[in-house]
Amino acid sequence: MRRSLTADGGITTPTLGFLVNPVAGMGGSVGLKGTDGPGILREAKLRGAMPGAETRAVRALKRLSTTTSSFRVLAGPGEMGSTAARVAGLKPETLGRLNSGDSTAADTQTTARAMAERNVDLILFVGGDGTARDVLAAVGDRVPLLGVPAGVKMQSAVFGTSPENAGYLAGLFLARSPAAKLREAEVMDLDEGAIREDRLSARLYGYAVSPFERHLVQNAKSGSRAGSERDLDAAARQLANTMQAGCLYILGPGTTTRRVADALGLPSTLLGVDVILDGQLIGADVDEHALLHLVGNHEARIVVSILGGQGSLFGRGNQQISSKVIEKAGLDNILVLASLDKLIALHNSPLRVDTGDSELDTRLAGYIRVRTGDDRSTILRIA
Repeated sequence: MRRSLTADGGITTPTLGFLVNPVAGMGGSVGLKGTDGPGILREAKLRGAMPGAETRAVRALKRLSTTTSSFRVLAGPGEMGSTAARVAGLKPETLGRLNSGDSTAADTQTTARAMAERNVDLILFVGGDGTARDVLAAVGDRVPLLGVPAGVKMQSAVFGTSPENAGYLAGLFLARSPAAKLREAEVMDLDEGAIREDRLSARLYGYAVSPFERHLVQNAKSGSRAGSERDLDAAARQLANTMQAGCLYILGPGTTTRRVADALGLPSTLLGVDVILDGQLIGADVDEHALLHLVGNHEARIVVSILGGQGSLFGRGNQQISSKVIEKAGLDNILVLASLDKLIALHNSPLRVDTGDSELDTRLAGYIRVRTGDDRSTILRIA
């Protein structure tokens, strides 16, 4: 673990580099699969997307501050860090200046490099996979990195399971707790252009040095074996055959839920949200606004899967199914499909939700049935 030393060999106050991608996650609720590039950001704004990264940044910093009080903060300019730090009650030193307009990947990299040059002990960044790869490109393995989840795509293993857990782990690391170890964590990203063409294209961008505590950070996404896939097909067919007349079925993103549409002989969106009513596809690749309208007129069921290796039900790539949509559909109307392989890969860790509404997340905590095959299921805990 890195130590900041004085000239006489004493240990100085640790320094946190704090960096926010203010537009992270804006494409999620409006169904854009991400916010990479100025064109997509403009489209997200036209669709009514609202920024949410600062709120998550503040949540992480407040939790960090309750873990350790002895640290300095070097923050990105304005909405790239210093604003959220001040809202959280901290007194950051601001690095650089933000030009007019929205921040860019180049701004992220410039700020991260400046933090590395100032020998920060940890860079805590707020964003998604795109932000993670930008920070990694700027600093490599010179500085440990830890992500506060705020993006649409969060496949990488550098993220805390929630803003609060990221802040808590950052605090443990800065306090030099032995509970916060370092590991090499995968930085992955999906090709947004391919996603919008209904193709899945993932790339490994490298490995970051990152603080680790098993219950506080997510793993990289994992897959399933062929035998487990056949069981999933059976579970999907059973669900399709027992759909109730007049009931709306919201299918979350992914290959697992796509099996339900396949069983009905319907087209589906691989990484979007589709809606089925009475055996017909009535909404393809819909956003939060459309879901709220549809759920307002029908009884509804939400069909989701578990993000392999991470255990996430909500808040990772399915932000269209927002806290408002879940509330309208009803917490008892959530149906979960997952392969046994994915459950085994969790290593007894609980499932997780990160809807952006902490009160709803608390209400979702408890136990839920997960369908794994034809007339086969298990009960798992939601943390």
